[in-house]
This record gives sequence, C-alpha cells and structure tokens, in this order.
Amino acid sequence: MSIHNCWFPQSSDKHMTPTDTTRMPRLAVNNLAKTFILHNRDGRKICGYREVNFCVYPGQLLALTGPSGSGKSSVMKSIYRTYTPSRGSIRLYNGKDVVNLADCSASEMLQHRRKSISFVTQFLKILPRVTALDVVAQPLMEAGVKQEAAREQAANLLKLLGIREELFFVSPLTFSGGEQQRVNIARGVIAPKKLLLLDEPTASLDEESAERVLGLLDKLKEQGIAMIAIFHDRERMVKVADEEYSLIWRN
Repeated sequence: MSIHNCWFPQSSDKHMTPTDTTRMPRLAVNNLAKTFILHNRDGRKICGYREVNFCVYPGQLLALTGPSGSGKSSVMKSIYRTYTPSRGSIRLYNGKDVVNLADCSASEMLQHRRKSISFVTQFLKILPRVTALDVVAQPLMEAGVKQEAAREQAANLLKLLGIREELFFVSPLTFSGGEQQRVNIARGVIAPKKLLLLDEPTASLDEESAERVLGLLDKLKEQGIAMIAIFHDRERMVKVADEEYSLIWRN
C-alpha cells in the first residue's frame, strides 16, 4: 500500500478519450470542500472538510484515513450525494462518459446510484420479516435475475461470509451485530457496481469474519471494481488497501 498520489484529468468535457499511456480513474475528487450551515444557530458555519483531492481506479481500493472528526464519512456521503459539497468536483468516469456528481441533478444522481455506485454503511436497514436470503437476493432480482437463481447466488455468498444456513430464512433484524454487518455487505456486493463505497466494513467483526470480508474485497478488485473504504482497524486496512488518502484537519 502507498500514500495516495494520482493524476487528475484536467478537462471538464462531457467526453474524454484516454491515451495509451494514461490510465483513466473510475472517480476523481478535486478540491472538494463541505461547509455545514446551522440554520437553527443563526447560520453558524462548521467546516466538514476542505481541499480533498484523490482518484480511485478500476480494481483498486483506496482507504480514507484521518483522525476522528476529519471528515471521512462526510466525504463518502458527498460522493453518494447524501451531502451536497460546497465546492469542488467529483467526476465519475464510465468509458468516455464523464459526469460531475457534485452538481448533477437529483434525478441524475439516482440513476448513477442504480447503475454505477453502491454504498455499504455499518447499519442494516431493511423491512421487518424479510429473510436474510431474500435481503441479499433482492439486488439481483431487481437486475432481472430470476428468484431461484438469485437465491442460489445469495446462499453461496452468505456461506462464504460465514452465515449459518439455518439463519437463511430468518429476519436479519434478529441477528448479532456482526452477522447483520455481513448480511449488509453481502447485499451490497452481490450485484457489484463499478464503484463501491464502504464505511467500516469490518468494524463489528471477529478476526475470522473480517478475513472472509477482506478476501471478498480482494475478489471484487480482481473483477475491476473500484472501492473507497474507511477502516477502524489499520492492520486490517493494510491487508486490502492499495492506496491511502489521509484527511488532515485544518483549522
């Protein structure tokens, strides 16, 4: 793993053609900043993060690091557009097509979430009484895979992540925190999109479960999936991260 250093495409054109000697990123974040305005506190302004610059490439995992409060989660939420950045660009590259996620419309962003970007958070949010098998199979069925085939793939992935087969037809809301997290990861990666955002993917896991998740992330890299992740445990991070970008708090 190396400290992050990348080439930033300079063109703002909607279409770009890479040269034979230039590797195009999947995502390029340039001069990104976020200021929160507290309207219930007379418009007081709080700096979330500033001067954030990095790229992530297909088949690469970039780890966001930095002290608590430096803005790691806020950067991730800005990429997913849960937050709207105050300044800068977030360019998503899909072949020759380029879109700036920082200023595209809400409807365009929804389309990019459906087709190109997944965000796996620490918390499982599902409807009650839906089984673990169907929770994980759902993204495949939404993509047009028949229910039987989707459930079979979901079962294989749950087994890979160490979920006991007897739990497949039980609601994950009754599971332990670590089991819920593995179900959440399985749901997030079963139909992998080109860019995967991961917020603390191994935070609640024991060593054996964490190794299973890290192994899965390595397989996703082999498939050309680009990933940005936040890790609580640096030892686990260095096992899977290719690059590190550190957010240093600036007053």
